[in-house]
Amino acid sequence: MVDPTPPVAGRASRALGWSFANTMVSRLGTLVVGIALARVLGPSEFGVFAIAMVALLAILSFNELGVSLAIVRWPTDPRIIAPTVNTIAVGMSAVLTAVMVAVAPAVSTALGDVRAAPVVQVLAVSILINGLVATPAALLQREFMSRQRMVADQLNSWLGAGVSLVLALLGWGAMSLAAGRIVGSLAAAVVFFRWSPAPYRFGWDRTVARQLFSFGLPLAASSVVVFASGYADQVVVGATLGATALGYYALAFNLSSWPVSVFSQPLRQVAPAAFARLQHDPERMRRNFVSAAAVLSGVALPACLAIAGAATPVVRFVYGSPWLPAAAVLAWLAAQAALRIWFELTYDYLVVLGRSRGLLAIQLCWFAAGVPAMLVGAHYAGVAGVAAAQFLVALTVVLGMYGWQLGRSGLRLRTLLRPLALPVASGAVAGGLAYGIAQLGLGAFVASLLAGLVSCLVIGLLLLHHRPELTRLRSVEVEA
Repeated sequence: MVDPTPPVAGRASRALGWSFANTMVSRLGTLVVGIALARVLGPSEFGVFAIAMVALLAILSFNELGVSLAIVRWPTDPRIIAPTVNTIAVGMSAVLTAVMVAVAPAVSTALGDVRAAPVVQVLAVSILINGLVATPAALLQREFMSRQRMVADQLNSWLGAGVSLVLALLGWGAMSLAAGRIVGSLAAAVVFFRWSPAPYRFGWDRTVARQLFSFGLPLAASSVVVFASGYADQVVVGATLGATALGYYALAFNLSSWPVSVFSQPLRQVAPAAFARLQHDPERMRRNFVSAAAVLSGVALPACLAIAGAATPVVRFVYGSPWLPAAAVLAWLAAQAALRIWFELTYDYLVVLGRSRGLLAIQLCWFAAGVPAMLVGAHYAGVAGVAAAQFLVALTVVLGMYGWQLGRSGLRLRTLLRPLALPVASGAVAGGLAYGIAQLGLGAFVASLLAGLVSCLVIGLLLLHHRPELTRLRSVEVEA
């Protein structure tokens, strides 16, 4: 009898394709709206919203206590644990929503501008929505249902961005961005519930709860520190340099995150579930991690470093001259984005291996080394100094610690570094050529276009070189 269930490899491959298409359409579709919003709002209002988003993301880093990821890696039927996961996620999210509403004025003042308080209070609703959809979203990820996830994400992006733009044109300022996010999130939640593979129920099983907390609490603590290390730069900028400087920094951060969003996030929708299915075969799991790192580097490094090299013409062309102070920030953050892509893939791999305590140690060290460095950078070099300090700490401390954890997990670093050498060198060449183009005085549009073409050429050549790795990723056969 023929098994009607598609092999995991085929499902993962199709899921990755849908996830990549989802991200590309979302990012391209909201590009024009994002440019329009930046030009309408300006650095000050954009900075006010950035303050509110930092406060929101701080809570979202741990609001469901890390238990939803247990759905993805649960070795048996996840419906066993889903009711308990729902109870934990929604209960904790409801409490944190109320807390965020209450402390919004104090948090906004500490982050640089009390005007952000009402925006923070509106965005607090996102915490409760996130808790409600945690299990359905995790189930879609586990079952590689990226087509359905794409519908939810597209509805969220397009509807939210459209509402924000209309409200911004009507003079709502930073609140327009908050209102658009809530509307988009509510619409996406409806889709998640509609296509959830399991019925939505609440329940409580003490044995399951103990297992969930044992798995999730270290991961939640790690996620908090991930947020702290990842967003400490924006906290430092807001608290020390003010909302306008944070507006420049946030725009540069968003622009530098494009390669992360386009290349890393689609893979992260699929990689944890795919790695989890290979837990019974550690050697094959390691080989596929190395292949994924090589292919991802071949695509992401040239893109990131080309943006870094052509930062000034890119900012001038995309957002206009009022945003030019963001260019110096973008140059450093785009280079750091290349490291972030590596870190996120490695993070997912180590999570599946159950090394949540090691991940917590990495994030604690990142935070401990990063904050003093960024404070010094802010004092001596302003907003660009913060970005430079963030990159240098990631390149030295964080990269070294991830390598240490991979070595402890049984992966020989030489095996990983060998296929990464060519993408690193090629990315550096792409960045150098983009920088040279930016110095020629060709105009913002022409310089940005040529830098993009250079990076695309390098990416194409690297993908041809990495055809064996691509073949390996597509041909893995694992029983479901």
